[in-house]
Amino acid sequence: MVVAPGEEQGVKLSYGDGSKFVAVAPPPWVLTGNHFLEPRFFNKTMNSSFRGLDMRVYSEVNVKEEQKLCEVRCGERTIPFSMLESEKVREVLSKATFEPNPQKFVPYALLRDQKGRYYLVDRGFHPSEEKKFRVFIGPKGNLQQQKMTDVVSDSEGEIFSTKKGDLRLVVDKEAPSTWIEKKKKTELRTVPLSENLPLIYNELGVYTGVRLGTPCDDQ
Repeated sequence: MVVAPGEEQGVKLSYGDGSKFVAVAPPPWVLTGNHFLEPRFFNKTMNSSFRGLDMRVYSEVNVKEEQKLCEVRCGERTIPFSMLESEKVREVLSKATFEPNPQKFVPYALLRDQKGRYYLVDRGFHPSEEKKFRVFIGPKGNLQQQKMTDVVSDSEGEIFSTKKGDLRLVVDKEAPSTWIEKKKKTELRTVPLSENLPLIYNELGVYTGVRLGTPCDDQ
């Protein structure tokens, strides 16, 4: 793991095996660069509403220079890392490669029908791919990706068309979103993303085994 000076949030984090490092996605500007979103590791003791953020799904790196120790907190677990001497640091970094964060997709919307079937829409993680969407449907732990055919977006909402049917997300919360399959409409209940990130990453099955490019990837 590399903890380097950062321009905006104090530090910039990279994580890897010594030969290859990937960039750790920076947190919102209200947090220091030591923090990173880690929904797979939940910490119920943290503040659930700090400046609008749920800190229970954020982990962090804590550097103790005097003890030459670096600690990574993944949810409620703390993992110690030894700090390298400056000469060794230069040697490692001179041979290492640095790559972008490995995430390809992030959650965009989550819905559920009365039978407990979930409908997850995610989008491209990197800014250049934010309009690239996927749709997954199924029971918890077994959501299946649908083959996309079209995406329509306007002031009234969004329609994600698949070979199996259409998922209609409605902007006006008074009108329900729907799944339309063979002309049959199923009303869907919106499930707030920010309050259900651990569910999305740990229980739905869509992101099982996916690396998020954080120091907790191998924990």
